[in-house]
Amino acid sequence: MIRSGVDIGGTFTDVIVFDEETGEIDIEKTPSTPGNPAEGVINGLSKADTDIADLEFFSHGSTVGTNALIERELPRVGLLTTEGFRDVHEIRDGTKDNLWDAYEDVADPYVQRRDRLEVSERIDAAGNIVEELDEEATREAVRVLKKRGITTIAISLINAYLNGTHERRVAEIVAEEHPDAFVCTSHEILPEMFEHERTSTTVINAALVPVVRDYLLDLSAQLDDCGYDGDVLAMHSGGGVMTTEAIAYYAARIANSGPTAGAIASQHVAEQCGFENAIGFDMGGTSADVSLTHQGDIEMTDEWAVEYGYPIMFPSTDIETIGAGGGSIAWIDDGGSLRVGPKSQGANPGPACYLRGGDKPTTTDANVILGWVDPDKFLGGDMEATAEPAERVIERDVADPLGLDLTEAASAIERIAVANMCNAVRLVSTSKGYDPRDFALVAFGGAGPLHAAHVAREMSIPKVVVPLYPGINSALGCLLVDVEHDLSQTFIEDATTDAVDDIERAFAEMEAEIRDRLAEEGVDDEQMRMDHEIKMRYTGQWRSLEISCDRPIESMDAIRERFHRQHEHAYAYSDEDQPVEIYGLHVTGRGLVEKPSFPSIAAGDAAGAHRGTREAYFESAGGYVRTDIYGREELGAGAELEGPAIVEQMDSTIVVPPNATADMDDRGNIIITV
Repeated sequence: MIRSGVDIGGTFTDVIVFDEETGEIDIEKTPSTPGNPAEGVINGLSKADTDIADLEFFSHGSTVGTNALIERELPRVGLLTTEGFRDVHEIRDGTKDNLWDAYEDVADPYVQRRDRLEVSERIDAAGNIVEELDEEATREAVRVLKKRGITTIAISLINAYLNGTHERRVAEIVAEEHPDAFVCTSHEILPEMFEHERTSTTVINAALVPVVRDYLLDLSAQLDDCGYDGDVLAMHSGGGVMTTEAIAYYAARIANSGPTAGAIASQHVAEQCGFENAIGFDMGGTSADVSLTHQGDIEMTDEWAVEYGYPIMFPSTDIETIGAGGGSIAWIDDGGSLRVGPKSQGANPGPACYLRGGDKPTTTDANVILGWVDPDKFLGGDMEATAEPAERVIERDVADPLGLDLTEAASAIERIAVANMCNAVRLVSTSKGYDPRDFALVAFGGAGPLHAAHVAREMSIPKVVVPLYPGINSALGCLLVDVEHDLSQTFIEDATTDAVDDIERAFAEMEAEIRDRLAEEGVDDEQMRMDHEIKMRYTGQWRSLEISCDRPIESMDAIRERFHRQHEHAYAYSDEDQPVEIYGLHVTGRGLVEKPSFPSIAAGDAAGAHRGTREAYFESAGGYVRTDIYGREELGAGAELEGPAIVEQMDSTIVVPPNATADMDDRGNIIITV
């Protein structure tokens, strides 16, 4: 059984190939190919010396969708909506990320106003048609979008979540008038109330389809040409995988794909090391993603966004994504302050030190100046790189304008990058009532282990865990997941025993649809597992909590009690005398996939892994200090290191700063005590 997991990042494509029979693991990193992401996957598998025809299992995650949203590299989208609701997408919910900043601008809508067209129709709050669709006006609106060259169209009509008749007819008219257009309807994408959230999810899904669909279908075709005859599975934001045919329509599900794979792998690594509470810290070339595991369970959310104000309402691991990666550009704003990110040099042209034409200073260039990274060792020496261009661009764009020397400028870039990462850690921990001191920081991604100890020190996190293959940790996560589908629907009733029969009928309908989807993807009945949740809130509340339940429902009183306890945990408040209302239902179906079991590593001390020393800069030490360099591959279980030390490996570099220690466990994880 040869399994492969692949993570397509903004800068690198990471590959892990695991042979269950021999226990042999092969890992590779190859530059991503943004113009054709599938090419980077094939390159990585070929570099791993893998006969693709021998693969029995292939699963992959991707930051293609995430990066497209961050950098707004999206197609032009048209929106058809009910007359009078043209500006719902731009008005949003009226809030701002920082309520106290009167000068902060919210992000621009994904659909410009001129491309948001109205159609005359109306369905009431009970799902009854009170005004028929004006089909001729609808045809004219579609013709306008066609004349503008818009080939991606989102349809979001008021109350369509209760009755999708008009949306279906609008989609039919689009097919008649503009057959080349891709159409996305809100009643299929998110059959839930609240027009802004439903419209936002539908628009983002429509915008991402052209970005991810072509590469997914192309990847399937290329793997098929190479002899692979299994399912091409894609990680989705909820923590499972779907076939490429399914994910090509629900494209927004892949927006958090790569980060979700990383969160699953970080949970797995933390569990290996005995930590029930862990913060996953994934820093790649373009972005940094932070997740949280509490008491062994990954924190989930059913409302998240890449840009504030434009929610995606698909279930997802609760991840904060910021534009802070190794390729993040350092720049000086109009006020003369140094900034780092969110714009990135990505894979092409990459940081200046990569010698690919990059002409802007980045975090990676600063790491080279500080001596943390040896450019001759990028990708184990397979990638040509040098320090001279990094020195030149930092000198020109940062040091000279700010009156700093080269080292001061590089250190300033690194400190600002760390501050940005700490803000992301706060968003998943302290802002939600968790104390970072109760957690371990699991650092991965190509750049995460470089900065993790400094982030931990800043946040008073006592332990940092660096997995055996940190640079391909998200690819590892793709080997640890199940095939998964989920459905939700709005369901408003009082949380009393009288509602049980209606809930059971709704659950049965959703469960049947999920079983059909799983069966189409080759999952046997005995491999299927169903989880059920009821969204509940105190009557009159806006927000709801998802409360797990079993089928058949035996006691609504017990479910209400779980709601009170969960409300107490989330908001430090509960009131058992208040009536409780059901807001919605959610079913998750999993097709269980056998998980790989990885071998332990041999014992050994640090002496045999010592590769020499070099000068590295640490602010806490007041300058450059002689730093021990170790090879990760030669470190055995039980090896102990004293900081300052740097551990090099093909897929990443680990920095152990002064006044920190590091130990290697029998699974190959390095645990840094800060």
